[in-house]
Amino acid sequence: MRHGKKFKDALQKVDREKEYPLQEGVDLVKELSFAKFDETIELSVKLNLKKSQTVRDTLVLPNQFKGEKKILVFAKGEKAEEAREAGAAYVGDSDLIEKIQGGWLDFDVAVATPDMMKDVGRLGPILGRRGLMPNPKTQTVTFEVKAALDELKKGRVEYRSDKTGVVHFSIGKVSMEKAQVLENIQAVLGEIARKRPSDAKGEFMRSVYVSSTMGPGVKIEYRELA
Repeated sequence: MRHGKKFKDALQKVDREKEYPLQEGVDLVKELSFAKFDETIELSVKLNLKKSQTVRDTLVLPNQFKGEKKILVFAKGEKAEEAREAGAAYVGDSDLIEKIQGGWLDFDVAVATPDMMKDVGRLGPILGRRGLMPNPKTQTVTFEVKAALDELKKGRVEYRSDKTGVVHFSIGKVSMEKAQVLENIQAVLGEIARKRPSDAKGEFMRSVYVSSTMGPGVKIEYRELA
């Protein structure tokens, strides 16, 4: 991958061999941000996982930084009415399924009641590729519709380790107060540490990097944080 002059200049200011204390590392990421837009601050955590292991759950960050999500709910009858009253952007059943099959995807999160999943399952090839498929593991398949929507509106997000054992997490914006970014990072690392598989051996976290959307990664000393 080729990088421009601004990225190369920023990279020169990072000691690639050093593990920076968290506060110093976040200061450096904010300082090295060079894009004209408000860059997102990303956290990447490399985990010591076997091929059969994964780390996956949901989390509400202490400090939110994203706009309100458009939530779609697949439900019928009373649960559909509950979803409307709870503020879902779209509520329906077969009508929404047909609309999505036709190519419409103007929503950020999908929730479904369990009785709808037989029909919603037909959307697997469409929603699965985009990470939009309702799933019991992320509390998006539930009869507790109002509670699910309340959590999602607070900013509940899903995280999961990829095939290489890395968890990627957007944890803030460059424009945010440093204290808010630090609190979000500590919340994520603490949550990931609690999800350590019972049969995991050795050091669970192998490395932690923080970066901005366009900037270089900064390695963080994490052992006293999680």
